[in-house]
Amino acid sequence: MARLRRGSILGQGSFPLTRRSAKVFGSVRSDTTIYRPRVRQSPRRIALRRAAFLGVVLGVLLLLLGLAFAGSQTELAAGTTIAGVDVGGMPESQAVRLLSSRSTALQGTPITFTADGQPFALNASQLGIEPDWRGAVAAASAEGGGFGPLRGFRRLRARVFGVDVSPSVKSYNAAVRYKLAQIAGRVDRKGVDAKVVRRGLDIRVVEGMTGRQLDRTAAAATVVAALSTFDRGKAVVLPVETTEPKVKSDDLDDAATQARTALSAPIRLWYGETRWRVPRWRIAPLLSLPSGGSTTVSIAGRGAEDYLERLSATVSHKPQDAHFQVTATGKIVIRPSAPGLQLDVAGTAKAIAAAAFSADKRTANLVVQVANPQRTTEVAKTMGIASVVSSYTTTYGGTPGRLNNVQLVAKLIDGTLIAPGETFSFNGTTGERTAAKGFQEAPVIINGELQNGLGGGICQVSTTVFNAAFEAGLPITARTNHALYISHYPLGRDATVNYPDLDLKFSNDTSHWLLLRTFVGAGSLTVNLYGTPVNRRVESTTDPLVETGPVPVKETDDPTLAKGKRVTDEFGSPPRQTSVHRLVYDQSGKLLYDNTWRSFYVGEPSLVRVGTKEPVKKPVKPKPGAGDPTTATPTDPTVTTPDPTATDPTTTTPTQP
Repeated sequence: MARLRRGSILGQGSFPLTRRSAKVFGSVRSDTTIYRPRVRQSPRRIALRRAAFLGVVLGVLLLLLGLAFAGSQTELAAGTTIAGVDVGGMPESQAVRLLSSRSTALQGTPITFTADGQPFALNASQLGIEPDWRGAVAAASAEGGGFGPLRGFRRLRARVFGVDVSPSVKSYNAAVRYKLAQIAGRVDRKGVDAKVVRRGLDIRVVEGMTGRQLDRTAAAATVVAALSTFDRGKAVVLPVETTEPKVKSDDLDDAATQARTALSAPIRLWYGETRWRVPRWRIAPLLSLPSGGSTTVSIAGRGAEDYLERLSATVSHKPQDAHFQVTATGKIVIRPSAPGLQLDVAGTAKAIAAAAFSADKRTANLVVQVANPQRTTEVAKTMGIASVVSSYTTTYGGTPGRLNNVQLVAKLIDGTLIAPGETFSFNGTTGERTAAKGFQEAPVIINGELQNGLGGGICQVSTTVFNAAFEAGLPITARTNHALYISHYPLGRDATVNYPDLDLKFSNDTSHWLLLRTFVGAGSLTVNLYGTPVNRRVESTTDPLVETGPVPVKETDDPTLAKGKRVTDEFGSPPRQTSVHRLVYDQSGKLLYDNTWRSFYVGEPSLVRVGTKEPVKKPVKPKPGAGDPTTATPTDPTVTTPDPTATDPTTTTPTQP
């Protein structure tokens, strides 16, 4: 039977033949082959398999390549340089030694740096520059290190492309700054702004100039980087910046035009009926030309200040305060106040500028203000200064210096006004007593002794002021007695002062002002306090002056007096003390103050000279002995004759005491 073709009986369908189906269709050979369809692989799947195979092959090749170039892990990769030095193939320790030795050898070798064409030689030793070669070698080792094949690829890259490592560098920053400051001192030049200058009455504009400045930050980095290398053969240029002037000539055109206008013709100043003509040569020094970055011209500066000061002296006059005048009869009259005039300097300068910078309106009115007095007549009338509240007089004499000081300090406190509730301070009113104020030397107590000093005699005035306040019944808050007792002062009522530690103070506890006046006569000083009398009653008692110890003695050796002899040149006084008790009552008899002032005076020493001259011993004549050659009288009058009873030899030659 012929072999059935696929689809001949089954038609268009397709299914596998079975033994059962064979019976249906007749006799069929039992060994007939069953047809199975063939599955074909897609091209994409084949490509993926091929790619995977090639990848595996390539990976194996790369692994073999990495292993081939891995080299020794203890050596630096070939192609490695540090600061330009080839260290490839070297062990790390050898590379460190090589780099360190070369660097040490170059520490004192300078590099020439140039700034604006000027050469400057610097070396690494001067600036404390120390490259970190060990760290650089470690960094280079890391560039060619790693595990197995990875190290091989890194070393292959180093071999092909090279690896260069720059070391980190330490430097002594203060030394670097110092050297750069020296370089900058020679290189830097400030830019000059354009300016307007005057030559007589001629105005010109002067061009500015560019400046230059060393860029110190960038220069420091350049210097350190250059000295950390091994190259010493070529000069290194330091960065220098150019600075342009802030003000250029074009910026000053308007100012130059204004200045030329100001000097083109005179100007006139008016005040009331008074006229001043200001010529061009007088205007010139009043101009303040542009400077310091300014681009404007004005009426200012020293020349303008001097001119306006003289103008103010002509126009202005100070206001007159109301003041209190003592008449010959001792009464107080008020001299009325008067207003003054004060030139408004700023306003007048502005008016002059407007006239000077104008081409046609060249006149200006002076600006004047009324100056009011600080104390008007109305205020003076309310102060209550009407008559004498208290008065005290002391007499004085002495050297011309002392008389001068009394008159001078009395003038300084004369006219002092003390407000209600205010405290008068002698030192605060007079200030420091100095030679510049006119004080002279005169006898003064210093450390308990009478000596010459600047300002002697001032205590005459302070004592008189104290007693005037004492008799007025005013509270006295600060008073110190003299160190020595002075008989011409009232007993127990003296008051010494010394700037700034010892002061005399009293308070005005009344409801009206007090006026302190001083009147200096030929040999007397009077201090009056004027105000509104409050009719206080003052009672005082003074204890006797008693001695509190012996007269101190001050001894000095006198080699001209015989030993044991005493001569008193000046007799002193013993220490003493006294006290003053004061009771103050008001008009109704009420006790206001109960004060006691105690005074302790140190003793003034007696000056005694004590002799220290030793008496001259007479020589003892030896008794002559018969036939004894030692008893012969010496022929030389200067020969010393021993005295068996004396410890020292005597001589007949006169000696200087």
